[in-house]
Amino acid sequence: MSIALSLLAALLLDYWFKEPKRFHPLVGFGNMASLLEKRFNLNDKKGGVLAWCLAVLPWVFLGFLLQYSLLDMPVLMALVAGVVLYFGLGWQSLLSHGMAIAEPLKRGDLQAARQAVSMIVSRDTSELEEEAIASAATESVLENGADAIFSALFWFCLLGIPGVILYRLSNTLDAMWGYKNTRYVQFGWCAARIDDLLNFVPARLTAASYALLGDTAIAIKAWREQGRIWKSPNAGPVMASGAGAINVSLGGAAIYHGELQQRPALGPETGDKPSAESIKLACELVNRVLIFWVVLIYVVTAVLVSVQSASL
Repeated sequence: MSIALSLLAALLLDYWFKEPKRFHPLVGFGNMASLLEKRFNLNDKKGGVLAWCLAVLPWVFLGFLLQYSLLDMPVLMALVAGVVLYFGLGWQSLLSHGMAIAEPLKRGDLQAARQAVSMIVSRDTSELEEEAIASAATESVLENGADAIFSALFWFCLLGIPGVILYRLSNTLDAMWGYKNTRYVQFGWCAARIDDLLNFVPARLTAASYALLGDTAIAIKAWREQGRIWKSPNAGPVMASGAGAINVSLGGAAIYHGELQQRPALGPETGDKPSAESIKLACELVNRVLIFWVVLIYVVTAVLVSVQSASL
């Protein structure tokens, strides 16, 4: 039952304390990654591969050693693993960012909503109007449900402490280096591809969960028709399914770094327009899926324990 105990501890810590404002390990990791990028970014893939290895693999190895050293102390290992998982999750942080956009948007305070949405998206937000702000926020909540929560849970259940470390650090490097601009197109190739690989299965499990716990028929149709044509192989299925699940029309044109990009549509053509309500619905969908995953993990864990006990 160690996975179940770790999961409970991590979610309680995240619920009570949310994202630490100071001394978050990922802040220190980000600073180290910046130094590595300055040292190894010579606009080639080899430098990016080496920098990724130096940034991630030592911490994954330490996570393995920590987990191995606690094998004979299952309760302590479960609690330690719960703390590590807590630092790898972004559940309450994601919901807080989403509602920080929805609330001023509902009041008609576009300036506050633009400022809040600029904290979680990479597109230009200074001129966004109400519908575009809501669309950006709803897309971000749906996409980051996978990135910030469900992918981390997947790798933790699969590999324990080293699994969640591997995923979270790799995802952080993708967010820092995975851009297709002059500075990162070669150097960031490794970080982007590894993040795509690590997210491939959990992203599709998230999309399936969105469909199961939302408007299933519309979600599956959107996933099938729209997911594969999105620029990201993992964000496409997640956002298309999520948009269908809450029956909202997303996607379309957006400005990134001063350049207008025509993005495919997401969700049903006849769906609701993005609004403060669609942000709230996206947050509620993420919560329903999290409850579903937690219950499923507990059931599977209990079954495995029962089978193991019966075999002894």
